Amino acid sequence: MSRRIKRTNQEPRSRDERREARPFRAKSPHKAGPRPGGKSVSKPGSKPGAKPQRFAGERAERRAPVEAPPKPVEALLPTKVQTVTVTADENNMRVDRFLEARFPGLSFSHIQRVVRKGELRVDGKRVDSKDRLEEGQSVRIPPLKLDTPKAAGPLSEAAQKTLAALKEMTIYEDDDVLVLNKPAGLAVQGGSGITRNVDQMLEVMRDAKGQKPRLVHRIDRETSGCLLIAKTRFAASHLTGAFRSRSARKVYWALVPGLPKPRQGRISTFLAKEESEDDTIMRIAQHGDEGAIHAVTYYAVVETAGSKLTWVSLKPVTGRTHQLRAHMAHIGHPIVGDPKYFNIENWQLPGGLQNRLHLLARRIVIPHPRGGVIDASAPLPPHMQQSWNLLGLDATRFDPIENAPEE
Repeated sequence: MSRRIKRTNQEPRSRDERREARPFRAKSPHKAGPRPGGKSVSKPGSKPGAKPQRFAGERAERRAPVEAPPKPVEALLPTKVQTVTVTADENNMRVDRFLEARFPGLSFSHIQRVVRKGELRVDGKRVDSKDRLEEGQSVRIPPLKLDTPKAAGPLSEAAQKTLAALKEMTIYEDDDVLVLNKPAGLAVQGGSGITRNVDQMLEVMRDAKGQKPRLVHRIDRETSGCLLIAKTRFAASHLTGAFRSRSARKVYWALVPGLPKPRQGRISTFLAKEESEDDTIMRIAQHGDEGAIHAVTYYAVVETAGSKLTWVSLKPVTGRTHQLRAHMAHIGHPIVGDPKYFNIENWQLPGGLQNRLHLLARRIVIPHPRGGVIDASAPLPPHMQQSWNLLGLDATRFDPIENAPEE
């Protein structure tokens, strides 16, 4: 070792010697890491707080680095009762999404259980998993059981197939947003008797931080077409806000019996959920009825196939469960193939048409979280394309719903 390096631990005898020795002094811990509010200035490949590269080589000659033995991975990671404050970034988040974001390893069933049992409290009160949080609120989180985060590695064969299926459905994608063309028959979320759904499939797209893309809205299981997904928490907040403020515009195509009159109109009713042992439907309700919510839909006739069937375009202003299906049945033109709301007695399906729901989430137009507009369209699904071909309907015709009001 040279004489000059040996003298670095001694007090320099002159100002020149002190200046020469200065580059070899270890930096204090608070200077080694990233600057507050900025990016790390470390070179690529270096660790935060590492000493200059030329000194690292000399240090290695004197002492070989000793790596700490890896800690055993536990199957479950229990947490203690804790109280956290909702941040500005988490403002207006649903309770279940809040827990999912804070604890990526937490299972959906466990989230629902702690909320249902009242173990989680917001400002000391019980909440529902769909309730939205406000910045500054205090959230009491009970002991949780977290699944151990899986180390990043190659996807399994099943996961690769799922990822390929999602890519095949994709009609728009960027760093923040994903728009899928969901096929009819694929559920958006899990439920009784559902073994495969979009929310579950998105697990294969979890990033290194454990965050997976989030559903922004839902469409019925048998409805095909545009489904909007947020790939980041930033995008999720902005896109859900656009739906709440009704800045998002959705257009649906449907096939209905008969010819609606007038050819363009507005349907405004109250809807209420009616549950039975076997099924759940939305019924037309009166203002003031328990659970009644207002729903508005614009419709327009695009083309007719004789007098028996009509292609209509629909623009929902509100986004209620089964809104379009209940509204079209209400005006006497239920959607062809609808097992819940088609109520015309002795009506015969024309030969060659499949008895499946003829409803397509055709188009979605919504402000992009970072500026501009997302405008995505989905093609007719195979069973509807078959019907259009048999009936001689032209899918390229002008859609008059474009002229319907936005409110």
